[in-house]
Amino acid sequence: MFRFMLTARHRAAAIVAAALVLALLPSPATAQAGPSARAQLDAFAAGLKSVSADFSQRTVNASGDRGRSASGTLALAAPRLFRWQVEKPYHQQIVADGSRVWVYDPELQQVTVRRQSSAEAHSPLSVLTDLGLLDTEFTVRDAGDHDGEAWLRLAPRADSAGFKYALLGFAHDELQAMVFEDQLGDRTTIRFSHWRRNVVLPPSTFRFTPPPGADVIGDVPAAEAYPLRN
Repeated sequence: MFRFMLTARHRAAAIVAAALVLALLPSPATAQAGPSARAQLDAFAAGLKSVSADFSQRTVNASGDRGRSASGTLALAAPRLFRWQVEKPYHQQIVADGSRVWVYDPELQQVTVRRQSSAEAHSPLSVLTDLGLLDTEFTVRDAGDHDGEAWLRLAPRADSAGFKYALLGFAHDELQAMVFEDQLGDRTTIRFSHWRRNVVLPPSTFRFTPPPGADVIGDVPAAEAYPLRN
């Protein structure tokens, strides 16, 4: 008998998966020149086909209690591919292959899978590779400058989005940070470093095969079947 164990980490992973898809979009004709956050987003996303970076993240819940911090690597490629890999202090993988999003938690030996369209429809990171989503999927406004960064606030237009808002912080024409708050009031801050633009990413980067013995739960492709552990 197998059951789906929904943990705070799974919820955070789902939000990150959604958030990961906004960061990659081309500049609309209406963008303003200058050092505003919108202009820096346009500069960062211009001509961007693939990118990789390091990240660190921390979460504070609605009561102000800190969750575990984490760090790892990410890779994104236009139009719909990404990989988010937590390496410390625990391990976790989120892989979007263009059709489905796979979340693997080695501690639980569990894989959850869902159709990518629903996971990324309202993601703030999706704008890095498709800026056209910025004004169609979000209400966008300048959030001012502080801590040496220019901030852009994105509020999803759809009620079904997995977060209330996202803040994107830019400096020197690079995305430095993303802050988002989920529907439960948990606030996650992600900081990025070592951006590598238009890198060659092997196809295996965006493929996921459940490891032997892992429980696979969710919308598994019809042509594939994975036995559950006894």
